[in-house]
Amino acid sequence: MLGLFSCATIPKGATAVSPFDKERYLGQWYEIARLDFKYERNLNNTTATYSLYDDGTIKVDNRGYNTKKEAWSQAIGKAKFIGDEQVAQLKVSFFGPFYSGYNVIALDEDYRYALVAGKSTKYLWILSREPEIPESVKNDYLKIAEEIGYRTSDLLWVEHDQSK
Repeated sequence: MLGLFSCATIPKGATAVSPFDKERYLGQWYEIARLDFKYERNLNNTTATYSLYDDGTIKVDNRGYNTKKEAWSQAIGKAKFIGDEQVAQLKVSFFGPFYSGYNVIALDEDYRYALVAGKSTKYLWILSREPEIPESVKNDYLKIAEEIGYRTSDLLWVEHDQSK
């Protein structure tokens, strides 16, 4: 049963990074690009900060500036591994018992840049430890995403022009 569930949390053709070191992944990431969806609509200057809860699950602290409301917003959730912690296939929840896929499908060896897939090709993020990403990494990640079936032309490129 677990095998059937885990297949449904990652897009067909995508593979989660392995080996994965959750300790190295912790900390702050800047959202460089995303496929927009209702919970992030109108947000710029978006970041995700990952830390550990006492029980070993990962605290997810997402922040962004809502350009329509002209105010900062924050969402705190938790993520847990679907299986082996050496495989970057997780599920994340911001709303109680409802979880969605969070799959790191590309990651540089220094843990500076990440390509994250949701449970389907409707969800994709490019993350970086800095507010900008090298063009070569961007192009590599776009190619990976396109090969899986993502419409990268629909990506929203996030501005990082304000500080909290």
